[in-house]
Amino acid sequence: MCAVKIPFEPEYRRKYYDLLEKIFDSNFWSEGRMTDEFEVAFARLIGLEPGRAAAVANCGLGLIAVLEAVGVRGGEVIVPSNTFMATPLAAERAGARVVFADCNRYDLCLSADDLEKRITPRTRAVVVVHIGGHIAFDIDQIVELCAAAGVTLIEDCAHSHGATWNGRTAGTFGRAGVYSFYATKTMPTGEGGMVVSSDPEMIEFVKKWRNYGKFDYVVRGLNARMNEVTAALGLVQLERLPELLAWKRRLAAKYDQIFDQKVELPAGMASGFYKYIVFDTPLTEVTGPVFGEACHRIMGHDVDLPDTDWVVEHHVCPPLYPGWDGADLDVEGLRQRLLKGS
Repeated sequence: MCAVKIPFEPEYRRKYYDLLEKIFDSNFWSEGRMTDEFEVAFARLIGLEPGRAAAVANCGLGLIAVLEAVGVRGGEVIVPSNTFMATPLAAERAGARVVFADCNRYDLCLSADDLEKRITPRTRAVVVVHIGGHIAFDIDQIVELCAAAGVTLIEDCAHSHGATWNGRTAGTFGRAGVYSFYATKTMPTGEGGMVVSSDPEMIEFVKKWRNYGKFDYVVRGLNARMNEVTAALGLVQLERLPELLAWKRRLAAKYDQIFDQKVELPAGMASGFYKYIVFDTPLTEVTGPVFGEACHRIMGHDVDLPDTDWVVEHHVCPPLYPGWDGADLDVEGLRQRLLKGS
């Protein structure tokens, strides 16, 4: 296992320090202008107008807020088992029964075919999780299925910074999307998340929910506010994001020449490459798997999800993080370094 490094170049450190000075001068450590600016800038990144993003303390709380806005309590929420536990736990905390669905082997994301079998009159929402940096390959079919059934679609965008499908950004296919800025993500702030939606009522709900429902308390929320210091780091990471994406894509292009059994992106798909995913390939160096255990196994659900179980056992991820000392090698150098027996 590689030790992950988090480089943060001196020029960006200085920009961050300058923003911290503004925070100190403002006398607002929370609920201030820095968070407002971060929300506007992030909405612009994914092609939404100002007022269509709400910063939250983390992605998990953002998912709970969105699910409560949808009104899933007492119903069912379909989620892929090939995800992090934050996704099903959010549905449970919002008062829903979790129904697990299978993924596809070719993209690790929610299978439209399996989803169709699991939608019932009890289904209140579907959460599609964009895995590894790309948008779910079946997203168009998933949108159609949810629309036909009158079911709300929510996007878990924790991995998908910089991802697009035919020019459309992750978080703009469903009623809302939720991004993560956890320390390992492509755009890290340590902790933090962002809810995005073209629906102003959704954003209004989340902004009340993240602050206990102030000031009329019609919305019964919790403390899910993002503080000003985190928002400032988010603004700097937004500025760094194009460089980080370009770096990841250059390394991924080299990997494309080395690995035969891998996730093959379709034409029109751009990945942010949170992970580079290969199958049945012994490697000398790896980063952590996308997910090491299926959620239906962790939660003890008796459901047959063969492709999810296959993915857990058969995928592996070569290094794809800034600071890895092998990134500058040429294709042949990478091949010799990473492939056992080369």
